Amino acid sequence: MDLFEPESFERFVLTLAGVSLVEQWGAKVAKVGGKVFALVSLTPPDLHHLVFKTGETSFEVLTALEGIKQAPYFAKRQWVCTAPDAPLSPDEIEAYLRRSYRLIASNLTKKLQRELGLLEP
Repeated sequence: MDLFEPESFERFVLTLAGVSLVEQWGAKVAKVGGKVFALVSLTPPDLHHLVFKTGETSFEVLTALEGIKQAPYFAKRQWVCTAPDAPLSPDEIEAYLRRSYRLIASNLTKKLQRELGLLEP
C-alpha cells in the first residue's frame, strides 16, 4: 500500500478507531477527536507528501534524512513533511502514522477517548 497516494492514505487511516477525514489546506487531513494527526497533500509543490507528528527523538532522526523536513505551517516542532522518495519503507511509514495517531489520541480527554472507542467504558 502506497500511503503517499490519497486513496491508500484514506483507506489506511480509516482503519484506526475514531478517525475522521476532511479535505482542507489542499490536503486530505486525518483527525482523531477533531485533532489533526496526519495529512497527505493534494497540491503542488508538496503533492503527495505526508505530514505527521513524531516524538522529539524521531523528529531529530527523520529530519536528518533526505526528503524529510519540518512540516511547514505547523508551528511546533515534531511535525514532519515526508516526500514520496524519502528513504522509509512502507512498513515504517505505516508505523509512524500509527504512532502519530497514538500521540494525538493520548492527549484527548478520557471522556472523548471513551466516546471514540479508544478506551474501555
